Amino acid sequence: MKPKRVLITGAAGFLGSHLCDRFMAEDYEVIAMDNLITGNIENIEHLLPLPNFTFHHQDITNYVHVSGDLDYILHFASPASPVDYLKIPIQTLKVGSLGTHNLLGLAKHKNARMLIASTSEIYGDPLMHPQTEDYWGNVDPVGPRGVYDESKRFQEALTMAYHNFHGVETRIARIFNTYGPRMRLNDGRVFPAFIGQALRGENLTVFGNGKQTRSFCYIDDLVNGIHKLLMSDYSEPVNLGNPEEITILNFANEVLSLTKGKNKIIHKELPQNDPKKRKPDISRAEKILGWSPKVSRKEGLEKTLDYFNSLPENKLFKREHKKFDGYIKK
Repeated sequence: MKPKRVLITGAAGFLGSHLCDRFMAEDYEVIAMDNLITGNIENIEHLLPLPNFTFHHQDITNYVHVSGDLDYILHFASPASPVDYLKIPIQTLKVGSLGTHNLLGLAKHKNARMLIASTSEIYGDPLMHPQTEDYWGNVDPVGPRGVYDESKRFQEALTMAYHNFHGVETRIARIFNTYGPRMRLNDGRVFPAFIGQALRGENLTVFGNGKQTRSFCYIDDLVNGIHKLLMSDYSEPVNLGNPEEITILNFANEVLSLTKGKNKIIHKELPQNDPKKRKPDISRAEKILGWSPKVSRKEGLEKTLDYFNSLPENKLFKREHKKFDGYIKK
């Protein structure tokens, strides 16, 4: 019996690479795609020699072709951190619009089920707390974060249009802050920023007074949630995240406590449109998918720190700079 085939875009990124691992472990044929503009080939290097794994160095905003049958598409291609999407705003908008359109067309042609990686950022700086899937959000479309927020909001609208008009089987995962091994330590988001600063012996930077909140989900929990959603019969958006909320300042102190460093906490001006509150309401995921996160923040932090402590220094702080020189499968 031939294995089922799945296309994963953004496959060399943090989330995408863990999804590649999951589907390879379940004996799928995995077709990985990434233009490596923010992804890192090292994240999937261990999979390249395997017979059921194929990597395509491709920008999905161009025409996407996959030969043969295709059962599933997981669309995880997009810059996801402020450092990236503020530097490449046009590419961010294109991957959410043109890229999503190309993949939905492919899903329609192949009769494949497609899951898109949306984000809690579609809620903007929320006026509802915690955030439910029925909340429409508070987003500034022309602010600095608008290129990412509106890219994801359009992506959801286009996905639902293909579902309703063309009958394409689609799933929408609204992903909240996630962390774990293979994160980029300089991508500008709270969790990797604190871990990177702590490991480098630098002071931890807290923006504003630090009373803004976030909710952090460990990567293994998120991958399980994505898998459950993909295999479900539910087509409306579903929040995936850990509802355990913590202030940025308290989280900075947790990191310092775990790393046992002598770093200090310094405060800088809060960036424009930075969300004050982030906490998912996961009632829908619990009811529809039977899913909730299992890994505590303490356990997840320890696993993540163990991973980064195991890396040699040249990979710890420079691993995102490795270039892809091409790979020919034997």
